[in-house]
Amino acid sequence: MPPEFDRRGALTCLGLAAGTVFGLAGGVLTATPLAQAATRGVGRPLFVQLSDTHIGFNKAANPDVGATLDRTIDLVNNLPIQPALILHTGDITHLSKPEEFDAAHQHLSRLRVTELHTTPGEHDKIDGTGTEYLNRFGQASNGKGYYSFDHDGVHFIGLVNVMHFKAGGLGAFGDDQLAWLKDDLSGRSSSQPLVIFAHMPMWTIYEAWGWGTADADQVMALTRRFGSVAVLNGHIHQIVQKTEGHVVFHTARSTAYPQPAAGEGPAPGPLVVAPDELPRRLGLTSVTIAPLPGLASLSDTALA
Repeated sequence: MPPEFDRRGALTCLGLAAGTVFGLAGGVLTATPLAQAATRGVGRPLFVQLSDTHIGFNKAANPDVGATLDRTIDLVNNLPIQPALILHTGDITHLSKPEEFDAAHQHLSRLRVTELHTTPGEHDKIDGTGTEYLNRFGQASNGKGYYSFDHDGVHFIGLVNVMHFKAGGLGAFGDDQLAWLKDDLSGRSSSQPLVIFAHMPMWTIYEAWGWGTADADQVMALTRRFGSVAVLNGHIHQIVQKTEGHVVFHTARSTAYPQPAAGEGPAPGPLVVAPDELPRRLGLTSVTIAPLPGLASLSDTALA
């Protein structure tokens, strides 16, 4: 680890860029960087997305992931108007140990927002079954991991694409989950906005590193008739976005450590960078989903 990369540097650089605030006003869904929202305000935020907190990780890329998560939580708690709910898109823990889930609960319990929705990452099911994760976070899904709910006219769908995960392989949902999703969407108005959240990216960003989901096209086929769809993922610890017609895809930053861009280096994994380089690896995001029949627009701004 570079000698100048200390705990304070991690708190400053990682904390500034961790998390995204999503708001809904007049039928428009917008995404604002968490630090910017805390200082400037974003109106009434609908929800905040956190991802890849990796509680239990303590290597050179960030020896104190609890501190950077706490910094992120402070930013959420200091928003001028509290969001209605939090979405965590997986890898809550690093090795899915009970003590790591205990520590994660202690950190997340500091959130003033009491409604927390989660989906597991592959690091949350290292036991092979995700039993510890489901014991802690499976109540809403009746122990299945995937579920849906409605809030402020938006239909939220939490999906699980890591249960069949193998290192370097693509994620997958499986037939049972796809059948459930088809039933869940049946009869819903095509004008209702959808927010889908799962851990691994739901389009193939880089197949050689397993950055994608093999059967995501079947999910997207089921949502094709809806006029506004936001797909939120984590896993790759960096902002990557695209828009396809009525669908906005967005992967989130980690609160723990950065990873290399696709294909930069031999493999993904925790990336150690100097403090002046770290802000260049992170960025600010704005996503707008316009009322029907408008199209989504996206913009990125690096911290440095």
